[in-house]
Amino acid sequence: MAFPDKKELERVRKKLEKIEPVRLLPASASKADKLKFELCRQFVVFLRERGMSQLALAKQLGIEPARLNEIVKYRIDLFTVDRLLDYVERLNPKLKLTVGQ
Repeated sequence: MAFPDKKELERVRKKLEKIEPVRLLPASASKADKLKFELCRQFVVFLRERGMSQLALAKQLGIEPARLNEIVKYRIDLFTVDRLLDYVERLNPKLKLTVGQ
C-alpha cells in the first residue's frame, strides 16, 4: 500500500474539517458525567454491533436524528442522566445497570 498522494490527502483533510470531534471525559469528571458518558457509549456500541445508521436508530427510538448525533458525539452537557436512561431503556428494556463506587 502506497502513501496517498497530495490530492488525496487534501480531499481527506477537507472532509475532516467539517466533522465535529467526539468529546473526551476529563479525569476530574463528576460521577454524574461519568454515568452520562457511559450511557452515550451504549449507543455507539449498539450502532456498531448492529451496523445500523444513526438515522434508522433515531427513527426506532422516536427521537430527532440531531439528538442522537449529539449522544454519539458524547455531548453529555446537553442531557440529563434521566433523559439518557430513558433513551437507553428504549434500546434495551431488559438492561440492568450496576452503580459502582
